[in-house]
Amino acid sequence: MPRIHFELGTRLSPDEVVRALTDFSAHRAQVWRNIDSAHLKVHDQGPGWADVTEGNSLAGGVWERSRYEWGKEPGRVTTTTLDSNVWSAGDGWTYRITPATGGGSTINVDVARHGKGAKGALIGAVLSVAGARMLREDMRRVLAPLENRLPNS
Repeated sequence: MPRIHFELGTRLSPDEVVRALTDFSAHRAQVWRNIDSAHLKVHDQGPGWADVTEGNSLAGGVWERSRYEWGKEPGRVTTTTLDSNVWSAGDGWTYRITPATGGGSTINVDVARHGKGAKGALIGAVLSVAGARMLREDMRRVLAPLENRLPNS
């Protein structure tokens, strides 16, 4: 079971990072490149939570229905897997976003994954080896265009 931790810095404020993580509009599939619009469905949402299915067509299709929660603790966003074709229920992500000295934010991310079936086991094996680096770079690619909109970019 891959347990992955990574950290990255951004010029975005903690509130801007939380907004990027919790924006479930149609724009989400454009911002998060690992999500395609055909695999994005918001089942329900309210203040501080959302029930969302996200995924993409890679590797024959990978999807996950998750409950996102935020706002209970400043700078903390969690996702809990409810159902997936590759991950076990109860898996998920925890993002802790704190102000960085001199501006911007530091983002600490913890990921827990239990592969389900052959596809989940294979993806889990890849994550065990290169997960932190891959996921950190994916997040950098998501945040970079948002940072470029900031003054003094």
